[in-house]
Parts: sequence; structure tokens; C-alpha cells
Amino acid sequence: MALTLAGLLTLTVPTPPAAAAAPRLPAPTGSHTVGVTSLHLKDASRSDPWVPATKSRELMISLWYPAAGTRGRHQAPYVTPKESELLIKDAELPVPPDTLSKVRTNAFTDAVPTGRRHGLPLVVLSPGLGSPRSSLTSLAEDLASRGNVVVGIDHTYESVATAFPDGRVTTCVACGNKDRDFGEQVVRSRAADVSFVLDQLTGAKPKWRGAALIDRSRIGMAGQSVGGASSIAAMVRDKRIRAGVNLDGTTFAPIPERGLARPFLFMGSPTMHSPGGRDGSWGRDWKQLTGWKRWLVVTGAEHASFTDVPLLAEQLGIDLGFALTGARSAEITRTYVAAFFARHLTGRPQPLLDKPSAHYPEVTFGG
Repeated sequence: MALTLAGLLTLTVPTPPAAAAAPRLPAPTGSHTVGVTSLHLKDASRSDPWVPATKSRELMISLWYPAAGTRGRHQAPYVTPKESELLIKDAELPVPPDTLSKVRTNAFTDAVPTGRRHGLPLVVLSPGLGSPRSSLTSLAEDLASRGNVVVGIDHTYESVATAFPDGRVTTCVACGNKDRDFGEQVVRSRAADVSFVLDQLTGAKPKWRGAALIDRSRIGMAGQSVGGASSIAAMVRDKRIRAGVNLDGTTFAPIPERGLARPFLFMGSPTMHSPGGRDGSWGRDWKQLTGWKRWLVVTGAEHASFTDVPLLAEQLGIDLGFALTGARSAEITRTYVAAFFARHLTGRPQPLLDKPSAHYPEVTFGG
């Protein structure tokens, strides 16, 4: 089971009520209306790392951004019906196959972007292995509502389902990979994906009509699981990325001996990333982070708590067994990630990142 509403957990899954309302994501907390659009990008300079017979690396991305208005626009779908069908089948959930395509989001499809020219930071989001870019929608919408452009990347053949405009739907070829260095392969591939996407959004001929709003000097990246690990790999590869966040991801590829001097935030679950937890990669890499850094552990969180998974599961009547509710884990994730990027991409002081907070007693400082 690669991901989506199930993660890698054993679930208690009662049958949801027949007339249950469609799940919805929590409203963004910023002042901006949010627009969203999807783009199909093709990198002809390299073949696909998982299907080498495919001579170009194709990617689907979503861009969330501050919008001027929503007149005539509709709320964006969470995923397509076919993507929903494949994700639900993979997770073996007893819900109708189109359930995830009916999730109510807060962004409006192709709304007009707004902002000062070269005035908005850009944040890249990378999901976990098996997960679509939509699994981080709640975080993406919130960051966009706070005045950021956010790009979520579907790393093709690394998601259970990725739909392309021509009707093709790719599946997770990489999920069956058993190579010893598979983790390093993934983060290297994702780092290349991120650099290509940045080229397409900030180069001389950008692919998005709102690209002129992006401040190319203020780019950050966050990801969950292997997407979080890829934040480090992408920063090592690409100096355009000023600050990074790893949400509960094992860092498969070590930081080079020269270290990484740009700001970085580790935020994770206690089982994996508390002192003495099952994953020792953060302790190894902590020493190589030579700039501003924080190591936060969220009591009650599990691996999927930093995604939309618990938010949607609870509304579908699925008991994940998490101590932390979906709403609370989303609030904590949104708040701390937004504070990190506000501090390091806009220079605004964020006392929340300096010491424990009475408002968020679940969050402890480590390292």
C-alpha cells in the first residue's frame, strides 16, 4: 500500500454512512483568495528514470497563487475521477471509486493571478513516494493565501496515479523498485525534476502566465517523506533554493562534507525522529547543516500527519488510530511551515520558531 488514505498503516476501516457529505479541506488562513492551475511540462534533455524507453521526462504540476477574483471560476477538483479510482483501489478503501474527486478544495481553477511584479516568493512542494501532488493541497492552499506562489510536482511514475491532459494516467513504477540505492535514486531524480520546473517557471520563456509575479531570489522547498528528503538533495544541486523543509522524511542521500549553509527545518513524528527514534538520518545530517536550523518533533503525529491523509480519512469514517486529529496536525503543519518561509523568504521575524509555544504544546525542539 503506497500511500494515499492509508499510508503504511494497518487501519480500522468501518463502512462510512451512505449519505456522508463530500470531504472538504480546511479554509486557508491567509488574506488572499487562492487560484490554481495545472501545467504539463516536458524535459526533452533526459529520458525518464523509471521508464527509460520514454525519451523525455514528463511532469504534471499544479500552481497555487493569490488570485484577483473568482467570478466565473469553479472550485478546483482535488484529483480526477480516474486518479481517485486508482488511489482508492491501491489503499483498498470501502468507498466509491470517485470519492477523492469530490473532495471540496478552496482554490479556484484558472483564476487571474495577482500581486506585485517579481513580488511573490515561490515554494516548491514534493509529496511522498506513491503520493500525488494533491496530497499536500491543504498546505499549498494555505501558503498561497499568505502571499506565496506554490508549485506542487507529480513526480511521474512515483505516484499511484498521475493524469495527463491527453487522457493518459501513469502509475507508480518506482514503487516496486528493490535496488539497494533506491532512496538515493529517487532524491537525485526529484532534484533534477525540481531544477527543471524552476527553469520552466523562472526562465526567459516561462510556461505560466503569472510567472512575472515570482521573485526569483526568494525560492523555498518543502516535502513530506521522500519529498522532504528531496528538499535537501534539491538544495545541494540548485543554489536558487534558499530554504528547505523536510516533513518526516528519511534523508537517504547524505549532505556533502562541505555542508549546507542555507536555512533548513526538520519537522517530524516522534516514532521516527525523536532522539532515539527509528530513523538516525536526521542526526547524521544535523551536523552538516551549518546555517539556521531547527528540529521539531510533533507529539501524537504519525508519518502521514503532515499530509491531507488524516483530514480526509476522518471525514470518510476511517480510523487511522492517530493520537493527533487531522485538523490539529494540519494547523500545526501549516503554521510552522508558513512561519519558516515567512522568516527565510521575506525576512519577517517569527518568534514561534525560537522557542516552544503554549499554543502548540505538541511541538518540541530537538537537535
